[in-house]
Amino acid sequence: KVHLVESGGGSVQSGGSLRLSCTASGYTYRTYCMGWFRQAPGKEREGVAFIDDDGTINYAESVKGRFTISQDNAKNTLYLQMNSLKPADTAMYYCAADPRPSMTTVQALGVTPLFWGQGTQVTVSS
Repeated sequence: KVHLVESGGGSVQSGGSLRLSCTASGYTYRTYCMGWFRQAPGKEREGVAFIDDDGTINYAESVKGRFTISQDNAKNTLYLQMNSLKPADTAMYYCAADPRPSMTTVQALGVTPLFWGQGTQVTVSS
């Protein structure tokens, strides 16, 4: 059974940094595409950063230059380094995995990724 567990959320002031982690189990890690999503209260879920099974990376425009997605295949772990955080980044952050090759394509098609973590809260105060 696929299991995703996020950690690393918290409360920081504007301009601060956090690193989120997502540890995966229950499948062959490198064969799935992975991504970070977020959802703020009253808003729709949005994709933040994706990494495909071939290593291709894509970011939402709102986080380009501030967030970095990476992974450690040996540890089956996905990361999201978030720098220069803004109050607008406040949201519940979720890790997702999908057996299709590209999370970017999954998003573009409006398909919901197959597997999700429980989420970790990020709160940025001004």
